[in-house]
Amino acid sequence: MNKRAVVLYLAITSGLLLLTIGWYAASFLTFGSALDFESESAPAPEFFDGTRAYADVQTQVDMGARAPGSQGHAKIRAWMRAELEKAGWMVEVHESERLGHPISNLIAKRSDALPQIILAAHYDTRFFADNDPDPANHTQPVPGANDGASGVAVLLELARTLPDDTIPVWLVFFDAEDNGRIAGWDWILGSRAFVNEVPVNPQAVVILDMVGDADLNLHYELNSDPTLRGEIWDTAERLGYGDVFIKTGKHSMLDDHTPFLEKGIPAVDIIDFDYPYWHTVEDTPDKVSAESLRMVGDTLWHWVVERGRN
Repeated sequence: MNKRAVVLYLAITSGLLLLTIGWYAASFLTFGSALDFESESAPAPEFFDGTRAYADVQTQVDMGARAPGSQGHAKIRAWMRAELEKAGWMVEVHESERLGHPISNLIAKRSDALPQIILAAHYDTRFFADNDPDPANHTQPVPGANDGASGVAVLLELARTLPDDTIPVWLVFFDAEDNGRIAGWDWILGSRAFVNEVPVNPQAVVILDMVGDADLNLHYELNSDPTLRGEIWDTAERLGYGDVFIKTGKHSMLDDHTPFLEKGIPAVDIIDFDYPYWHTVEDTPDKVSAESLRMVGDTLWHWVVERGRN
C-alpha cells in the first residue's frame, strides 16, 4: 500500500467514525430528551391499590365500634379527614340532627364546583349484632369490616388515585345509616339529612355498601337507576369483572341511595346483601379481601374517568 492509499484509507476510516459518533449523539439528544420530557410531564397514572384499601379496613376495625357517640366514631371522623386532606381534598362537615341525634357527614371535594358525581358510603357501625346466630352476642357491637369499613376504604383509595382532571366529584361519608330497628333510631339518617339540607343536584350518585366480601357477588339492586347501573356494570364487565358484577336483579334495598332516588336524582346501590356475616360479631377483616376491594375500586375509577371524556 503506497503513501497515497494509506492517506485515503485513514481519511475514509476517520469519516466513518465521525458519522457513527454523530449518529449516536443525535439519537441520544432526540430520544433521551423525549424520554426525559415524558417522565417529567406525563408520569404514569396511579391506579387503585386493593392492598392499601384492605389496610384501611383493618385500621377502621382496630378503632373498635364506630357506632354514633362512641370513641371509635370520633376517631374515624378525624382519621378520614386526615387521609383525605393528605390526598389533596378539601373536607367539610355537614352537621345536622335527626330524632334527637347529632349527625356528622363528611364531604370531600377538590374544588368549589358543584358535583356532577357523588360517590358515598356510610362510616358508622351498628350498636348491636342482633343478626348473630348466637343470642348471647345480640348486645355486642358489630365490628363492621364489610358493613361500613369496606365502602370507606374504597372511597379513600379513590381519593388517592383519581386523576386531578376528572369532572367534579364529591366523596361523601354518611353518618347514622345502620341503626334502624333500634328504639329511638332509624335507618339512613345521615343521607336523608344530606339530601334535605345540602343543595346539590348531581348527575349520578353511587353508594358503596358491603363491597369487600371475599366471596363477592354484586347483583343489580332493583331500586337503582337502570341507566346508571348499566354503565357501571358494563364497565366492570369490560375490565374482566363480569363474574362479580352480575347482570341480574336480586334485592330491593332501603339504603343511602333511597333519599336521592326520592328526590329524582339518579342513584345506584352497589351492595352484596348475601353477605352471611351481616350484623354479626363475625363481620371481621378476615371475611374481606383486597381483591374484592380492588375490583370495585378499579371499576369506579375507570367509570369516573371515562364519564369525564364522554
